[in-house]
Amino acid sequence: MIDLQGLRALVAVDRAGSVVAAADQLGYTPSAVSQQVKKLERDLDAVLLERRGRGVLLTERGRTLASEGRELLVGLERLEAVAASGARPTAPLRIASFSTATRGLLGPVLGELRDAGAAVLATVTSVDPVEAMAMVASGSADLAVVHNWNSVPLIAPSHVATEHVCHDEADVVLSVDHPLAGRDELERADLVDEAWASTPKGAICHEALMRIFADLDSIPRVVAEDPDFASLIELARQGVAIALVPRLGRSALPEGVVARPLADHSQVRDIRVAYRRSMAESAGIRRAVRLLLDAGRRVEASAIA
Repeated sequence: MIDLQGLRALVAVDRAGSVVAAADQLGYTPSAVSQQVKKLERDLDAVLLERRGRGVLLTERGRTLASEGRELLVGLERLEAVAASGARPTAPLRIASFSTATRGLLGPVLGELRDAGAAVLATVTSVDPVEAMAMVASGSADLAVVHNWNSVPLIAPSHVATEHVCHDEADVVLSVDHPLAGRDELERADLVDEAWASTPKGAICHEALMRIFADLDSIPRVVAEDPDFASLIELARQGVAIALVPRLGRSALPEGVVARPLADHSQVRDIRVAYRRSMAESAGIRRAVRLLLDAGRRVEASAIA
């Protein structure tokens, strides 16, 4: 009989490209993942991984088993979701989200998930959307709240479904003493030579900023990087730089700064919820998605008001 834990480990190594990356996705140590694959090798009397330099590669038999095993695991997950669709969820729903969505969307959703009528335990991890999508794809998260900037698309793997939650526009935050602070809207061309505060390189919000002047043959001059938007706002208040800050989850701006939209309203994020298609019949997933869609409608209604 094939050991499912070992099969999951092998599929994760195949998908992630290394034992270390697979361990990170599965929430195990690299040693544990290696041991799980070795047990599978012993059970099957076959070599599935071969060492190459400091890494590993799947053998031909390992690749075949991983390919077939991936379909088997998806089928098992789908079967488990259907079997549990009418039952009271017991396992915690693992949610991956980006920080502003955790603040601006998930708070009320978590409260409703845990109400007396349909209690669903949930854990939330705040990570960048690229990592959140990878967590859902690999099975280390059940649900993810992610975003697509119109200039930086986030691609969902074929076995992951996504649904639109809401739109979120980003404003330019700048000191009240800035020469452009008195305008109702800002032209991108007027911001080409400005100093910017941004989230770190590699984050989707940073990439969105990098592309904001692409059609103007310019790259934003970033003088400060910080993962916390509150820090970027403070740098703007002090006149050190200006910052592109989304509205979702944004706290009330302190005195001394203003937020102004771009005149072309080009910096808009599409907020989406992602889950594996094999989990579409899960009662916990369906309820969480429904609550997120309701929360998204409230966010968009408040933006219009």
